[in-house]
Amino acid sequence: MFREARYLLAEEPDIRDNALYHSVLAAVAEGNHTRGGIAGYLERKATDISYHLTVLEDAGLLTRAVDAFRPGRSAYRINEPLVAFHHAVMRPEWSRLERQGRAAQVWTASARRFAGSVVGPRFEQIARDWAQDHAPDGLFALPVAEVSYGVVNDPEHKTSHELDLVALGRDTSGQRVILGIGEAKWQEQMGAGHLDRLKRIQELLVRAGHPGADSARLVCVSGRPFSAPLREAAAHGDAHLISLDDLYRS
Repeated sequence: MFREARYLLAEEPDIRDNALYHSVLAAVAEGNHTRGGIAGYLERKATDISYHLTVLEDAGLLTRAVDAFRPGRSAYRINEPLVAFHHAVMRPEWSRLERQGRAAQVWTASARRFAGSVVGPRFEQIARDWAQDHAPDGLFALPVAEVSYGVVNDPEHKTSHELDLVALGRDTSGQRVILGIGEAKWQEQMGAGHLDRLKRIQELLVRAGHPGADSARLVCVSGRPFSAPLREAAAHGDAHLISLDDLYRS
């Protein structure tokens, strides 16, 4: 076993290349979440970074979520917000940060990147964790077995829709069913357009024959107040709105 390990180390010298591990994290921080996307960002083959992704995942620096609708597709996310902040905000600005008095300038220039690459992804994960472990009884029709993300193809519009939250459970026969689909927005006010998008995705899932899609709850999670039309739709039972107070209520 040890001889085999030494052989692998001799054959794959890049596995000890710390710079490549940092580059992988930087690629994910820049919004490249699939194995192919990360490899493309680094201008390498996907096989060149397989080992590094595994090591980073085992170390707890990356998490890998399996697409709820395509088990063969996964998305990598940085697990620790401070690591995401380092790679998304600090590393690209090292030269300016090293100059005295430039911190405020750097922060102003990096605010959008911070929101999109650090806070946004973390907020989405908080929404998934809440749905998994803290959602009130009755929100979903059955106990939640797992919560992930998902990508749904829309052939008619020649596009695809990513869901931040897909709650899954098991019915009495043990069949995997969709309990809820949702979107999480930290800074953007959620309105009727977000609900229309979720309804479109639900329609696509029903057409594709996913069990439970027709009765899945449509969930909107936001760090900002919801628009009046969306609150009205929620009052009629068309959507379930989750605010910061709901997320952090003990």
